[in-house]
Amino acid sequence: MTLLLDHPPSLVDVLRGDRATRPASDRRVASGVRSLIEDGLYEIVVDRPSEPVVVRPSSLRQSFATSDLAASASSRLRGVLVNQVLRLLSVAMVVDDPFHDALAAWRAQGSRGALHDAFEQMDADERARLEIDANAHCVTLRRALGDVPQGWMPRSSLRALQHLAGGAVVLRDVVDLMIGSLNRDVASVALFDVTTAPLGEGSERAMRYHALVQTLRTSTMPLRTAAFSTATGELWSQDVDFDMLARSVDEVLAFVERALRP
Repeated sequence: MTLLLDHPPSLVDVLRGDRATRPASDRRVASGVRSLIEDGLYEIVVDRPSEPVVVRPSSLRQSFATSDLAASASSRLRGVLVNQVLRLLSVAMVVDDPFHDALAAWRAQGSRGALHDAFEQMDADERARLEIDANAHCVTLRRALGDVPQGWMPRSSLRALQHLAGGAVVLRDVVDLMIGSLNRDVASVALFDVTTAPLGEGSERAMRYHALVQTLRTSTMPLRTAAFSTATGELWSQDVDFDMLARSVDEVLAFVERALRP
C-alpha cells in the first residue's frame, strides 16, 4: 500500500490500523520461516567460512555511489538528525527547534565516529545548509507522524541480532521505530523506517527484511512493516504474511551466496 500523507490519516493511524480488522497473533509461521532459511543456508554454506557473513538492511538496499564525499556525509548527517527527531517525537517530547534539538540528542549519546568528525569539520556555510535541509525533512516527518500513543510502547532504534547456520551467517537489524505489543491475541507490532531519500526497490527489500528478523527474533509474525520518505512524503506500508517472509528469505540467501563467491 502506498500513501501520500499530505492529509489524514496520519502515519501512526496507518501503522495502528483498525483493531477489529487485525488478524490473530501468529506464533506458528516463525518455525516454518526458520526452517526455510536454515535449509537454504545449508545448501550454500557447505564449509563454514572463517568469518561469518553479516547481513544488514543496507545489504539489501540499492547503493547509489557518489564521487562527492562531502555531499555523502551531509546526506548521512541529515538522516541521523531526522532519526533523532523521530526518537524524540516517539516519546512525546516537544521539538521546537528540530536541528538543534536533534543535534543535542545525538551528541548526548556520547559516541564518536566519522560522522561526528565530518560535522566538526564543516564550515559555517555548510552547517547552515545542513540545518535548512534537516529542518525541512523534520517538518515533513512531524506533520505526517501524528501523536504516538505511549500505550503502544514505542521503541526507537531497536537493534536485533540473529545467528544462523551455526554462526556462519549473522543477521543484524535496526528498526527506527516499533510500536505494539507481542502479548495480544491479535497482531499488534508494526515496524517503521524513515529515510530522507526517495523510496525505491531497496526500501521494499529492507521492509521485508525487518519483518523477517523480527519474526525470527520473537517467534511471532508482526502485523505490518512500513517505510516513510521525508523527501517525498510517501509512505509504503504492507501487512506481513508468509509469502513476504519467504521472499525476504530468498533475498537473504541470494546475498549470502554472492558474498561467498570466490
